[in-house]
Amino acid sequence: MMEDFITRSLLMMLGYAYPAFQCFKTMEKSRAHNDELRFWCQYWIIMAILTILERVADAVVSWVPMYGELKLAFIIYLWYPKTKGSGYIYDRLLRPFVTDHETDFETKLTEWRAKAWDLAIFYWQNCTDLGQKSVFQFLEYMSSQSSKKTQSITKKNKRNPPPPPPNDTPTFYKPGKTRKNAYE
Repeated sequence: MMEDFITRSLLMMLGYAYPAFQCFKTMEKSRAHNDELRFWCQYWIIMAILTILERVADAVVSWVPMYGELKLAFIIYLWYPKTKGSGYIYDRLLRPFVTDHETDFETKLTEWRAKAWDLAIFYWQNCTDLGQKSVFQFLEYMSSQSSKKTQSITKKNKRNPPPPPPNDTPTFYKPGKTRKNAYE
């Protein structure tokens, strides 16, 4: 359960929040002249933020009747060409808020990125150690099983020696006669 929480948190931070913030910084610094590019970047920034908020507030909003339908209507409002909702929300709500707190976001994301890297290295080292120990334990177990099996077979053979192989091979000479006389 804790691993799932860590994985989801890292996914939200590194898969949505960080790219959205980088997209925001790129758009604001370069002031792209392509309005269509700007519109879709605004849309994806808003979608990233909504996804993060939805993951965090899922327990609160999941019981709201017709939540899925409301979410769908809002998403259509964001990208529908006549409403251009993403432009409105970005310019009126998101841009002023992020601009005021940009340095805070920058420092937190830098800290989280460093912590995520340290955590990834820690898990990599632990997984390789655990994997190596598990492989050695497995090989040790298999070798002990094969030696037990060999010991049980030799114990059986000492108690009950195997019967001699059947003598069904044809002979060309008769008992009591020498080999020289057998062909006569």
